[in-house]
Amino acid sequence: MESYEDYGEDNSSASYDDNDTRYGGCSEGLPPLYASVLGIALAVPDWEAALTTLTLVLIILLTVVGNVLVILSVFTYRPLRIVQNFFIVSLAVADLTVAILVMPLNVAYSIVGRWVFGIHVCKMWLTCDVLCCTASILNLCAIALDRYWAITDPINYAQKRTLKRVLLMILGVWLLSGVISSPPLAGWNDWPEQFQNDTPCQLTQQQGYVIYSSLGSFYIPLFIMTIVYVEIFIATKRRLRERARASKLNTTSLGQAAAPAKGGDRQDQESVSSETNHNEHPRLEGAAKVKEKKKKGKRRKKEKTSAAGNGVDGKDKCLRPILVTEDSLTDNNDAAECRNSLPADHSNPVPCPKVVEASVTTRRAVPASQFIEEKQRISLSKERRAARTLGIIMGVFVVCWLPFFLMYVIIPFCPKCCPSDKLINFITWLGYINSTLNPIIYTIFNLDFRRAFKQLLHFRP
Repeated sequence: MESYEDYGEDNSSASYDDNDTRYGGCSEGLPPLYASVLGIALAVPDWEAALTTLTLVLIILLTVVGNVLVILSVFTYRPLRIVQNFFIVSLAVADLTVAILVMPLNVAYSIVGRWVFGIHVCKMWLTCDVLCCTASILNLCAIALDRYWAITDPINYAQKRTLKRVLLMILGVWLLSGVISSPPLAGWNDWPEQFQNDTPCQLTQQQGYVIYSSLGSFYIPLFIMTIVYVEIFIATKRRLRERARASKLNTTSLGQAAAPAKGGDRQDQESVSSETNHNEHPRLEGAAKVKEKKKKGKRRKKEKTSAAGNGVDGKDKCLRPILVTEDSLTDNNDAAECRNSLPADHSNPVPCPKVVEASVTTRRAVPASQFIEEKQRISLSKERRAARTLGIIMGVFVVCWLPFFLMYVIIPFCPKCCPSDKLINFITWLGYINSTLNPIIYTIFNLDFRRAFKQLLHFRP
């Protein structure tokens, strides 16, 4: 492919000066510009420009759509209108500004190979870059702290987590981001006084500011998030062990309580099972059997301590077996709570938890101990998924941003370190992609967000 030098026209105004410097103070040594079908010189061949543009535009669109959906979901879907989700909204706003104010100009700069928008746009673009990316990272840190306080001190923090407190924390995140990003505008920079088209538009390499901004934008938030998520992980593991022990104790105690009067209990359970089956399958029993079981139920009313299901008379009664389906359990109250809430005189039984039914034919009677054990198992499974989610959040954050901030800190102090433009662009966009992944990570594991997305996109539930 022809280079720009072979393009057959005067290219002196667009050529690079050997005295110019590129990222990190390295000598220019840039590859030649290429002629394009658009009639302008590009830094890469046409096929590479098309592929790069298509990929980066797709990333931008995904970032915009994902974060807009997050914001709309919180404000339009009632179950998501809770104060802690305003942290998610703030994060989505920060990521959305990255996609709108930062990414598009970076695409143009990467393809054209030189800054053609002037010094003022360059300064504002670089400031927005630092501001929005820092706000995104600090919002992640705020979310981590919110989760930590909610887990380690749930009762007190539930009272402290007011709308005013959350909004003040969000305001603090954006103000701190402004404090970190604004010093170059006030003169703490090494930007050239004269800015031409062939002058690179890049973050300041002033060493003092590099340390200041990298600490505030990444390294301190990374340290805080690491400590916080380790503490959350430890607390989660501790709760897993406690729940496992509680499950065994509940099973043992309920088993011992059910040991006496085995014959009577067996008869009671058979009676309850028959009653329930009658309610679900009325054609299987005649009116005579219904009356007989009503009499038996009244005689044994004082002996029963817990149960679930519907009585023959159509009223909910607390009976010993817990009715569940083959593949689903209730997420409401425990069977033990139903048993303990039964009044001493048994005159007004407390309704048991309702059970989700997959189908009439798959219902079966399960003892209360097995019901509680199953609920404990489900709870433990949720805790384990939460722990894995924390690992994903932390892993994605580190993978996306650590390479950029290592490069950002090392190059000003290493004159011989001269990464190529392609490597710089790749590492920079790896950080930007964190703004694309954030709405996915923080919503894909949340059923309410998935439902809200389906509702907004008019998908069938």
